[in-house]
Amino acid sequence: MGWHGYLTLWCGVFGTVALVGYGRALTGVSRAQRSVRTKGLIERVTEPRHGSSPHEGIAVVVSFQDPSSGQEFTVTNDGGRGERIGAAWTGREVGVEYPRGRPHAFRFTNDLSEGGRGLGWPTFAVILAYAGPVVAAAIAWGWPWALLGFCGPWALSGAYHLPGNLRDRNRRLDALATMAAVSGRVVAVLKSVSTDDDGYTSTRLVPVVSFTTLDGRAVTAYCESGLRDPAGSQGRDVTVHYAPEDPAVFVLDVEAERRSWKPDMVVNVVGLVVIAAAAVVGAVTL
Repeated sequence: MGWHGYLTLWCGVFGTVALVGYGRALTGVSRAQRSVRTKGLIERVTEPRHGSSPHEGIAVVVSFQDPSSGQEFTVTNDGGRGERIGAAWTGREVGVEYPRGRPHAFRFTNDLSEGGRGLGWPTFAVILAYAGPVVAAAIAWGWPWALLGFCGPWALSGAYHLPGNLRDRNRRLDALATMAAVSGRVVAVLKSVSTDDDGYTSTRLVPVVSFTTLDGRAVTAYCESGLRDPAGSQGRDVTVHYAPEDPAVFVLDVEAERRSWKPDMVVNVVGLVVIAAAAVVGAVTL
């Protein structure tokens, strides 16, 4: 089988995956649409043990109600149920997702919004199916087709999302200016060690801070940035700046956080210009 056959097979497989996925979404039978998503309430928070693994998140006890039966459930996230809970306090709402009729198969999620339609994987399959003809055109007709085929859609996507990124940046900077400052303490430093295929060992340290908001909420949260010498930080007193409406959004160094957003936006703009220019070059040289 020649490369044309492989190309046909590639596009056929991923095209079929995309069609099946979109068809399931349109008929309301995708996995996301068959799942129940409701809100749970954290009833109890357990402080992580110093030196333990950061992968499972902060241990919590959560209560939630099954919307269809009205039955109440009280569960924990022992064993890594769903997304990691990196910030917790009594009374915080978290998302609980489970297959319809099976609330005991729950998973936690940090997203409180309604579930999506399950279009993520079908859309990814469309991208892979699209990549096949672009690569084939570049091989058969020259490299300008690759520039136009890949950089053109990427540039359009970047131009579409850039205004939203700018608004997010401005909102983040405004939020930094309104953050409240309270005293906190590093109560534990979590540690995980991993070894890659080449035998190289890497160590990841995640400090855990505890602070009380001005309205009395006792927050325990992972603090993955803004802390010098995390290995020896257990017991250190820190100043925590948090968003009053959501204490899960906090920083230790406001000025460093503000500075970090400036080069980030420059990189986005420059990247968009470079990609758009590459697409133009591809179109001109065809």
